[in-house]
Amino acid sequence: MVQGTTSDAGKTTLVAALGRILARKGVKVAPFKPQNMALNSAVTIDGGEIGRGQAVQAQACGIAPLSDMNPILLKPCSDTGAQVIVQGKALSDMEAASFHDYKKVAMAAVLDSYQRLKLQYDFIVVEGAGSPAEINLREGDIANMGFAEAVDCPVIIIADIDKGGVFAHLVGTLALLSESEQERVIGFVINRFRGDIALLQPGLEWLEQRTGKPVLGVIPYLEKLHLEAEDALTANSLGEGDKTINIKVPVWSRISNHTDFDPLRLHPQVSFEFVGPGGSLADADLIILPGTKNTRADLDFMREQQWDRDIRRHLRYGGKLMGICGGLQMLGHWVHDDLGVEASVGSTEGLGLLDFETRMAASKTLCNVNGSLLLPGMQEAVPVCGYEIHAGVSKGAGLLRAPIQIDEVSGKRLDGCVSVDEHIIATYLHGIFQRPEALDAILQWAGVEAIQHQDYAALVEQELNRLADTVASAVDVDALTAQVARFR
Repeated sequence: MVQGTTSDAGKTTLVAALGRILARKGVKVAPFKPQNMALNSAVTIDGGEIGRGQAVQAQACGIAPLSDMNPILLKPCSDTGAQVIVQGKALSDMEAASFHDYKKVAMAAVLDSYQRLKLQYDFIVVEGAGSPAEINLREGDIANMGFAEAVDCPVIIIADIDKGGVFAHLVGTLALLSESEQERVIGFVINRFRGDIALLQPGLEWLEQRTGKPVLGVIPYLEKLHLEAEDALTANSLGEGDKTINIKVPVWSRISNHTDFDPLRLHPQVSFEFVGPGGSLADADLIILPGTKNTRADLDFMREQQWDRDIRRHLRYGGKLMGICGGLQMLGHWVHDDLGVEASVGSTEGLGLLDFETRMAASKTLCNVNGSLLLPGMQEAVPVCGYEIHAGVSKGAGLLRAPIQIDEVSGKRLDGCVSVDEHIIATYLHGIFQRPEALDAILQWAGVEAIQHQDYAALVEQELNRLADTVASAVDVDALTAQVARFR
């Protein structure tokens, strides 16, 4: 199990790296995260929903993601509450205090999923959440040492030296653990080191003498490493090249699956910007409305930021507009929530730019899809893939002008909408930019004439291999696995 001194210490990346390294050695390995809190999620092959980080880790291991890899997923719907997803299926919304009381039941689900994975894989690399030293969260813990103690597994603690205070983080974290928890820590990993490691050596020796725990490796800082973010909002444009299109995405209060935009952020021709509260959507060639955990609340948030005015002005001047999932729902006439699925019961008026309405349903649509995309100006359809995660069901005449046909066993179905003037497109598909043909088509529709082709899937594989190569040179994985075996 990999635990961290803080959030963003490098747990997700180390688990992914170890998974890829072990898979290369022919080991049948799987990732596991008992409890995750994130609005970036993925659809599994068994029709469930897990954190995006575990889907990336499964890819690193060379396997398809399963619901058991992240049995408890919390998707925040307010500052104090979250939707609780158990073994891939939404259970209910809970306030933090209620979930604390629910942890015993949640632990049973965690152990059930873990035992199933143990029967299928030779090695499981487990990721903790946040820090194991959060005193207020230790009672009934299922995410860190509570899980490690329950299944009797060894623990690595990772810390980020780039932020400073790495020795205090490691020593302090270890000191706040119980005696039995300290005993199961088999060593430390220091992440994101820059410079001459010889200058760090006195500190490493001191740390080992002070704690009696070995430093298992020091991972160098990897410039511009790209892995899909587990939850934190990522940077704007990362691709290098001559920018020919300016794309802006408003950041809702409950923005979800913003990893949709990674292919755009990395594209050499795209100047990409996430626009936060107080920012403006002006001067964009293409505005994309992203997904959200709460469509009605974020419609209100959009109007508070006056982004609705920016959008209408953008369209008057000939700009292009796109909506994805919750962003699609916002473009219709109304969003109705008769059951209080996302929040309070009621209806909220949409932007009215496309001819349909959306009604929230008690059950979610969860599926991975393949199909074809045909946009205005295209002579032939191109392949498209993605995944759907939404509670809303949209109906209306506008949906007959659909840009996407989805392949299903029973035949084909339509997805999305194109406006009459062809300046607006919308879809329920997350991940729509991942296929290079679909990405090229959307950029051409938005006004880019000479497209520089980018294969995002190949780029992700390249980055996973780069990460694995770097970690393999910094950490003796054979010695580490031998140490894990001795722990048993």
